[in-house]
Amino acid sequence: MRTLLLVFQTLLSSLLSAQTIPYGYNDEAGKYFDVGNNTDLYYEIYGEGPPILILHGGVFGYIDEFEFLIPKLADKYQVVCLATRGHVKSDVGNEPYTYEQRASDAFKLIQFLELDKVTVIGFSDGGFAAYKLAAIYPHVVEKVIAMGAGDDPVKVRSTPTSYSADNLMSEYGDYFRKRVANMPEPDRWDESLQMLNDLYNNSLVSKETFEKIKCPVLVMSGDNDEYSRVEDCLAAHTYLSDSRLSIIPGCGHVILYCDFPAVWASMQAFLGSDEP
Repeated sequence: MRTLLLVFQTLLSSLLSAQTIPYGYNDEAGKYFDVGNNTDLYYEIYGEGPPILILHGGVFGYIDEFEFLIPKLADKYQVVCLATRGHVKSDVGNEPYTYEQRASDAFKLIQFLELDKVTVIGFSDGGFAAYKLAAIYPHVVEKVIAMGAGDDPVKVRSTPTSYSADNLMSEYGDYFRKRVANMPEPDRWDESLQMLNDLYNNSLVSKETFEKIKCPVLVMSGDNDEYSRVEDCLAAHTYLSDSRLSIIPGCGHVILYCDFPAVWASMQAFLGSDEP
C-alpha cells in the first residue's frame, strides 16, 4: 500500500502543478449546502447539459483527483463535484460515517440543486457511495460508473485500516498540508480518519445492494487493483442486473492516472449508449 500511495502522491503533485483550474479549491465555482445537523458540504459545478455527479475517493481522495475527467465531461454535461464529509472543504459532521450516509448526502445535494436524474461517477469510496445511491434512491439515478469498487462483503480484514493524522502528516506531509489548511475543522481531521477506519473495516456493499440497482452500471478496475480486485469487480458485475465490465490493463487502483485515455474511452462508450 505504501508504494501505491507514494506513486499516487507523486503523480498528483506533479499534475496539480500544471492544471489551470484549481479543482476543489475554486472560489469562483465553489459553494456550500446544509445537509442537516449543522453540517455544510462543499461542491463545485462545471459545464452545462445533462447532470453528472462525481464522487471522489477517501483519505487521499478529493475533487482534484478528477482534474483530467472534469473538463472532458464539462464539454457536454453539467458536472457536479461533491466533497464528502471530512474531506478538505466539507465539514466532518456529527455522526459516524457510513455509505448509506454518503448516499443520503448526495441525494440531498441532488434535491438542493433541483435535478431530476443524474448519472453518477464514483471512484473507490465514491464508487461504493454511488452503488448505495442507486440502490436506495433509484428514482434519481440514470446510470452509474464505479471505478475501483467491487463486491465488498463483510469479512475479516487481514490488515485492518488504521489511518491517523500523525502518521499521514509524517509520511505524506507535502501532500496533506494544503488539504488540512483548507479544512473548516482541521483539529477534527484525526477524528474523521478514525471514522473512515471504522467505515473501511466494517462496511458491507455486496449482493444485497447490487440486486437493488436497476439502472445501467459500468464497473471499472485496473487488472492489478490491490483494493478492489478483478474478481471483486466481476462479482459485482454478476450481481448487477444491467452492467458492463471494463478492466484497464497494467493498472492498479488509481486508473484515472494510470491510463486516462483507456478509462475515458470506456466511459464515452457507456455514456453515449442507450442500451446496456
